[in-house]
Amino acid sequence: MRRAWVIDHPAHARLLAPLMRELSSSEDVIVACERKEVQAMIEYGDGHLPRRRTIWVPRATGKGRYRKALSRLFKSKRALKGCDQVISIGAPLEIRAAPKSAQRIYITDTEVNHLAHKLARNKATDIIIPNHFREDLSGLLLLTKARIHRIEGLHGHVHLRPSLRPRVASSPPKILLRRLKGDGVHDDNEIKPITEDWLSSFEITLADEDEFSGDPWSLDRLIASMDGVITQSTTLASEAVLLGVPTLLVSNAQRGFLDVLGKNKLLIRNDFSAFKELLNQPEEPDSEWPDTRQQLTQIIENL
Repeated sequence: MRRAWVIDHPAHARLLAPLMRELSSSEDVIVACERKEVQAMIEYGDGHLPRRRTIWVPRATGKGRYRKALSRLFKSKRALKGCDQVISIGAPLEIRAAPKSAQRIYITDTEVNHLAHKLARNKATDIIIPNHFREDLSGLLLLTKARIHRIEGLHGHVHLRPSLRPRVASSPPKILLRRLKGDGVHDDNEIKPITEDWLSSFEITLADEDEFSGDPWSLDRLIASMDGVITQSTTLASEAVLLGVPTLLVSNAQRGFLDVLGKNKLLIRNDFSAFKELLNQPEEPDSEWPDTRQQLTQIIENL
């Protein structure tokens, strides 16, 4: 079985890493997006991500995105020749570029990524979504001939481990701040500004998109060491909450996994005052930790 692993986002590297350590062989290939944070994940991947032949493809956003998409499609088509299975998280062009004989596995937990869903749904052989996936937000994705597989838990359950935050917040509180550029395909109408005045009473550690200078594989440990997180990123917000860290998500985004996390008092949406109060009310993370990694591994392995 020769597999191709598509890494389009740094979170995808973290999600796929444990699966690759278990399932990947030396014949496999990585198709990686030319974005700074993905490049860092590959560069510092020793001990986390198996070294495989890597083909770099452009990110099809911004000026000239159609030209970039066409270039990526051609590069991916060449790279995927001879592959028996292609595993892609929210990246549809590799699903379209894969050999017709290959199993084309499309994984997503982002209902509103409609353009990607439109491009992938009729070419994928298998689609993997979580149980909490909101069909009312997902457009036409599930109107497909592909096999639909559902997994319990969030994507963060695949690569994170339960953690306990400090019982008493530091003075001043230590806050991880992650702001997004807002140039993604589906997030331009979701992002809300983070007010600079909010930050003055905190000790801030920056992890802005494309600006984080530390080891990208240690970001989860950095999050777990914080008293709180302020972010525009739904992905980082979900990881922080799973790690037991009070989180202020500044965003209009709608996601099924945010509905699940919203039941946890550690997630605050767009309410700075409530977030400040939460910092002084430490709680342990949810004790339930589904074995989402095993579920996902078994689906991919048994196809």
